[in-house]
Amino acid sequence: MRLLLATTAALAMLTAGAVQAQTGSTDVELRQAIARDYDANLGALFDDFHRNPELSGMEVRTAGIMAAQLTALGYDVTTGVGGTGVVAVLRNGAGPTVMIRADMDGLPLAEQSGLANASTVRQTDSDGAEKPVMHACGHDVHITALIGTARQMMARRQDWSGTLVLIAQPAEERIFGARAMVQDGLYTRFPKPDIALAFHVSADLATGLIDLPLGITSSSSDSVDIAVHGVGTHGAYPHLGVDPIVVASAIVMNLQTLPSRSINPLEGAIVTVGSFHGGIKHNIISDRVDLQLTVRADNPETRLALLDGIDRVVRGTALALGVSEDRLPTVLRSPTETTPPTINDAATAARVRTAIGAAMGAERLVDNPRTGMGAEDFAWFVTPDTGVKGVYFSVGGTPAADVATAPGHHSPLFRIDPQPSVVTGVEAMVVAAQALMPKG
Repeated sequence: MRLLLATTAALAMLTAGAVQAQTGSTDVELRQAIARDYDANLGALFDDFHRNPELSGMEVRTAGIMAAQLTALGYDVTTGVGGTGVVAVLRNGAGPTVMIRADMDGLPLAEQSGLANASTVRQTDSDGAEKPVMHACGHDVHITALIGTARQMMARRQDWSGTLVLIAQPAEERIFGARAMVQDGLYTRFPKPDIALAFHVSADLATGLIDLPLGITSSSSDSVDIAVHGVGTHGAYPHLGVDPIVVASAIVMNLQTLPSRSINPLEGAIVTVGSFHGGIKHNIISDRVDLQLTVRADNPETRLALLDGIDRVVRGTALALGVSEDRLPTVLRSPTETTPPTINDAATAARVRTAIGAAMGAERLVDNPRTGMGAEDFAWFVTPDTGVKGVYFSVGGTPAADVATAPGHHSPLFRIDPQPSVVTGVEAMVVAAQALMPKG
């Protein structure tokens, strides 16, 4: 009996070793294939994307390139979804449906990175103003990696089974693109995913590393506009009017009591007034001030408490300073620039972590604490009502020696090391997708 047990154990160890050896060989082959693809195709594609960014909702050229690339690879491609969105479908037998998303848009910044391929593009925005455009958040990495992932998944159809949906999404920077695609029938016109995946390149994470949380990855975000109305008069006779600058200033300060005194201090909550515009001349008290706010939270309850609290504080402050009922400030929550928090499905995220660790090395997985409350409209693809399980992770974009001094996202100095960022993103996505759609 002992001999039988020992023999069985030995066979199990040999089998496990053979599987590990086979898996290791497959991993090396995948890594080499991605590297070759970067040299032959992806490097030039990234360079083109970086030189030619487009503003949110206006990604016509970028979407055209994505559609052409995916069509050439053999995917069933649909354009114009939710504006400029692109959807590519590959059916490969029975199994789950997995969606992989990459965002396309750039930012209205003049690039000062000093790179040889720095953008010099200018584009007329949806507000009619001409603006410089720059990929200052790494979306050029994301869409390049999506093409690389598409190529490897097509080449490895024998290794997985199910339906793969790839999407190039517009307008993430203004957080309306994902919802626009969903509202345009993403989950009814196309195979609805069981699982949705996405990654973001990170300037504050060393190249080659992957940060994949099991819970929340991004906060909610809501843009709020406040028009503060007053009664204009001469600056030397303030008692004859109602000064909206004084009222607005009080509102700005009182709003800070919401996160500090109305919300549990252990919950993330931010109310930032990012814009304050009013007045035209030194000695004129104007009749209006306009404020623009961004509101962040980590759960739906805190989010609603902040938004409702803004209404209450604005009204109460104005009344206390003598604004009449017919001139009370107006508060507008943006119907488009709004997104819930992005929260990974813990069990699915754990599966993906395990697969990436086994294929790429556990030492490449890190667990960095969140350092801010950035938002991400990937959340619209995985809201609880959809039933779609989401996994969102970060891929390092800066050489380790430069992380401490790397310019942040949305900076005109922003720069990413493209080759390791793209190839790591592709490998992680291919490994994750194959793990979630195993053959047989």
